[in-house]
Amino acid sequence: MQDLHSGPSPALPAAPGRLSGTSPNGTAAARGWRGVLAGWAIGLCLAATFGQARAADAASQARGDYLARLGDCVACHTTEGGKPMAGGRELATPFGKLYSTNITPDKETGIGNYTFAQFDRAMRQGVAADGHNLYPAMPYPSYAKMTGEDMQALYAYLMQGLAPVKQANQPTAMRWPFNQRWGLSLWNWAFLDATPFQPDAGKDATWNRGAYLVQGLGHCGACHTPRGLAFQEKTMSESGRKGQHFLAGETVESWRALSLRGLWTVEDTVLFLKTGQNRFATASGNMAEVIHHSTQHVKDEDLVAIATYLKSLPPGEHELPAPSVPRSEIAGKVPGNLFSSRGGLAYVQFCSDCHRQDGGGVSKIFPPLAGNPAVMAKDPATLLHITLTGWKTAATAAHPRVFTMPGFGRLNDQELAELLSFVRAGWGNGGETVTASQVKKMRAEVMKEDPKALDSSKFETPRLADMLAKPNAEQLVRGMRLHLETKDLLPQHVGNQLNCSSCHLNAGTVADGSPFVGVSAFFPSYAPRAGRIISLEDRINGCFKRSMNGKPLPVESADMKAMVAYFDWMKGATKPEDKVPGRGIGKIDRSLKPNADNGKKLYAEQCAVCHGADGEGLKSADGKMVYPPLWGDESFNIGAGMARTYTAAAFVKRNMPIGFHGKFPLGQGGLSDQEALDVAEYFSHQPRPDFPEKVKDWPKDKKPEDARY
Repeated sequence: MQDLHSGPSPALPAAPGRLSGTSPNGTAAARGWRGVLAGWAIGLCLAATFGQARAADAASQARGDYLARLGDCVACHTTEGGKPMAGGRELATPFGKLYSTNITPDKETGIGNYTFAQFDRAMRQGVAADGHNLYPAMPYPSYAKMTGEDMQALYAYLMQGLAPVKQANQPTAMRWPFNQRWGLSLWNWAFLDATPFQPDAGKDATWNRGAYLVQGLGHCGACHTPRGLAFQEKTMSESGRKGQHFLAGETVESWRALSLRGLWTVEDTVLFLKTGQNRFATASGNMAEVIHHSTQHVKDEDLVAIATYLKSLPPGEHELPAPSVPRSEIAGKVPGNLFSSRGGLAYVQFCSDCHRQDGGGVSKIFPPLAGNPAVMAKDPATLLHITLTGWKTAATAAHPRVFTMPGFGRLNDQELAELLSFVRAGWGNGGETVTASQVKKMRAEVMKEDPKALDSSKFETPRLADMLAKPNAEQLVRGMRLHLETKDLLPQHVGNQLNCSSCHLNAGTVADGSPFVGVSAFFPSYAPRAGRIISLEDRINGCFKRSMNGKPLPVESADMKAMVAYFDWMKGATKPEDKVPGRGIGKIDRSLKPNADNGKKLYAEQCAVCHGADGEGLKSADGKMVYPPLWGDESFNIGAGMARTYTAAAFVKRNMPIGFHGKFPLGQGGLSDQEALDVAEYFSHQPRPDFPEKVKDWPKDKKPEDARY
């Protein structure tokens, strides 16, 4: 999940050319009408002729470059794979289709013939050089607050700091009456206050700097302030009769731009804007773009100013003060209905591997759900949108690796409603129930915006939630938990830091992740390593002795019977002669030869973040193992299948890293056969415990060439 993997969080919206009205998690095709028009409108205001451009010194251009970075101009005015600021990015609106414009100083297709006076009038009054009015989707009511010095610097950068690019603007296709501009003069008369920002003498310099950036160049209110009937922001600042509405949150089509009023501590807000992550959330969607292109590059003192100003705003109407510490840090507890409700078991199956049973997420990797503002919001639009379509983290200097959550559109409306209702109520979040009709409505909205946005392929893996309807539900849940929490529930039988689910992902429900689906139908069966026919119980105990470097379970024990019962439930209608799609972990071409040196490099790039630089695994702040060690005394021994290079490579190929791309359900896999083989060669041959019973292996059959003994 996101953001919720994060949820929307305060960020500095864009400056000239930034899509206004956008939610923190929107995509270019799914932003609000005022947002998508913003980039187009600023282009129009710069598309007239340039009479005379005065020379600007290097310092002024550098200042303008910084202001453009603050404003994230590149996000709208650069199409994917295109040249910076040359326009061409498609912007879909409910009123027609637009394309962002060329704002390089090219004299024919860009802004190369624009005077400062024309630029300034467009930015402050919304009137283009030829006299036509710009749509108020361009946040010129916010830009009007800019100082003259900043406006000059921004102009100098756009005119002289950019290389001209000759690229014609694409025509727009706005429907009538939205292509008529004559009424915009009345809109300006009613709603535009072109007065520049006035510092509050009762506040210090830091507060005033933050207010200036948020209200002006940043135009945060374009997304986060409620709109009136004429689509005007209800207020442009925290002062005045309607000041309580400023930044109090707004629903923009199918996203919820959350309230920014006192959302987090100054330190948490600065960290979020700088890195894309903090204790409460992780940025996603369009917010990730803003942080990637803009706020991570903002000076620390400006980030502190922004955060200081936002923190000073009291909660808006019907709001409660934001917590200063995530609920997961306060309690760290597992919800009481995690294993006894359909929503809880859905969470176990699809979410807990990344977001953890306590909802705390994984620091610097996957966001917490406990205390996450997108989860707790009264309007669950963002949570629904992210769950259906997926999420990516922002690529920043602090966190260059991008982690991905796949979309969960494969799950039906009722399943998602149960899962999200559990998440919204869990860990003290206190959110309202999500209904299947809400999921259905959001699904339709997303599909209307982009018919290819959702993964609608079938997913036939058994749902853990269905165990609750069985007569032996208690035994089945126990069996599932023994696979999921083996180390904690059977400490006398596990000699390292692994669980069954370390190799059998999502409690054995992931295709090509060594799933349990249908497995019990194939036992008893001949095992070459043992040289005899073995039972399912023998196979389970083999894992205890090898993969978990521990001791076998008594065959007649209640726990062994529970584990077998879980396998039998997973069998379904599978017969011994059947071929089960996704069974096992696949194979790797044996003609490929491993390169351990390249594997070491790949491990550092792709694996160490979860498994540790020295293979020690990843622990949470309270010392609990999150992701298992891959070598050393706490890892699997040399008798485990994962200690064999080609077996490990097949598993890595299809299942590691997680969060690598959009593959359902963990974003798993993505390395090539050769890369998987190289990294498997590296970690499988690191020091690990011996296996005394190795002398009994392969008594009749040929030993595999990649066996460790």
